[in-house]
Formats: sequence, structure tokens, C-alpha cells
Amino acid sequence: MTDEIKLPVQIVEIEPDFIGQRIDNFLLARLKGVPKSVIYRVLRKGEVRVNKKRIKPEYKLQQGDVVRIPPITVATQAEPVSVKLSLVKNLEQHILFEDNDLIVLNKPSGMAVHGGSGLQFGVIEALRALRPLAKHLELVHRLDRDTSGCLLIAKKRSVLTHLHEQLRNKTVEKKYWALVAGDWDNKVRKVTEPLKKNTLQSGERVVRVDEQDGKPSETRFRILQRYQQGTLVEAFPVTGRTHQIRVHTACKGHPIACDDKYGDNVFTAQMQQLGLNRLFLHAKTLSFMHPMSETTLRIEAPLDEALEQALSKLTRK
Repeated sequence: MTDEIKLPVQIVEIEPDFIGQRIDNFLLARLKGVPKSVIYRVLRKGEVRVNKKRIKPEYKLQQGDVVRIPPITVATQAEPVSVKLSLVKNLEQHILFEDNDLIVLNKPSGMAVHGGSGLQFGVIEALRALRPLAKHLELVHRLDRDTSGCLLIAKKRSVLTHLHEQLRNKTVEKKYWALVAGDWDNKVRKVTEPLKKNTLQSGERVVRVDEQDGKPSETRFRILQRYQQGTLVEAFPVTGRTHQIRVHTACKGHPIACDDKYGDNVFTAQMQQLGLNRLFLHAKTLSFMHPMSETTLRIEAPLDEALEQALSKLTRK
């Protein structure tokens, strides 16, 4: 059972970083553990005031606004993540780029991007523990738990907004390396099968190709190296659907090595015999415009030891 505490009235003066943010989104971010329905109810009833006046959920915060948040019951936060934990300490070595505005991390395979679903913490909670002075750390995008590589984290809300706009406009370029089963056909440069996300009773998410109800999806592929045992490909997802690369490779008959959801058992067993015990999917490069300097950054994440060793044991064609 989750413990709850009642927060007293809060009077918040809006910092420059929140100018232009909708009041409902501001409250959702500030009052973690409070259900959405409760936040919209207090807004509807006029219990949240801006400059002593009632406002609508779509009201955008302005310079000098003073927000009154009524007494509200929240679920108590879990114990803060300890920076002494080796998993947290080790993240420091995985930082590929950092300045006052953002962090690019080479996310380790097996670590979720955030806590929940039985996980005490993920990357974002660990980074908040490592960077206590960065009050507005937020994930810009996500990576599957078993996928490693470039993960972008914003330190300011204005930076997050700018990067989300770049993602919407498809000006962020993410390229992945994947080791797939079989001999990839040279002619398959683009996969556009529409994808539909289904949630099983267990809560597990499974994505399927669905010509009728699937969302438009596109991944471009380039062959990097052929091996006797499979093919190393570079995948460039034009759209950002859940499990997109994993499903697009599998639907073409070339599932990714050690994919426990969409993989091929024979190929996975073969790769495990070579010592590979993780999904061979790695976010290799990330290119985007830095929101402040307006220069193009291209960050490359080296493969971890497990992936490097697996490649070294394969026979090149």
C-alpha cells in the first residue's frame, strides 16, 4: 500500500524557465504522485489561483506570475536514490557529453530509462541523484531497457521544449547498429510496415505489423558488414514507434540477436554460445542542433565490451 501525505498550501513564483508552460503541465510535473484527475479537478473548481484569479487548464504561465496551489494529498516519494550505489556511480563514466543545458549518456543495456513497474529507479532518477543542482533534468526521448547507446537528457525546460520540437520536425538523427540473423538483402533499404502497439494482460507491450490499424512507420537500413552467422546493419528510424527497429527487422525475416520478444531462438542460441547475452541493438550516433549554441552536435557512443567481443568472434564474409 502506498503511503500518502497532505501538502500544505504552496505559493510559487514562476521562474523564467517555466514562462509559456501550460498551468496543467506545470502542476503535473510539480505534483508527482498526484493523479491527473485530481489536478484537473482542483483547476476546474478554481482552487488553483494565478495572481489570485481563477484560470483554465490551458492558461500559459507568464513572467512574474504567482501561483497558489491548494493543500493536496500526494503519494510519498520512494527513498531517494543513493549516489553510493555502484550502478549509479558507474553512470558517471557513461556520460559522452555534458554542458549547462544537456547530457548525452551512453545508456548501459539492462537499465531502464526510468523507475516504475517494480523497478526502484532508472537512468533519470540516478542522474538526478548525481546532479542534485540540476533541478529540471528530464528525458528528451527513450530507449528500450535492453538497448544501449545515445540517450539525450535536458537540464532545462526551455532546452527540453526546443529538442522536442526538433524531434517533431524530424531533424534529430538517430542511427542504431543491430546484428541480425541471415543475409540481409541489398535491395531492402527501407521498411515501411505500419505498426500497432498491443498491451497484454500482464502489462507487457508487444508490437505487431498491422496493415489496417497500424501507425505509419519507416526505418532505413544500410549494410555495415556481412558475416557467416548474420549481418551487421545500421538502422535509421524516420518515425519513432515503440520497438520499431526490432519489429521491422523481424518482419523481413532478420530478427535481432538475443531479442527475447521478436527474436529467433536458433539464432539467439547460436549467439549465446559465442558469449552474447544481451540484445544486439545499440544507439550508435545522435545528431541534433544544440538549442543554445545552435551548432550541430554529432555524438557517437562506443559499443560495450559484450557487443565488441561478439563481433570479434564472427566470421567475416
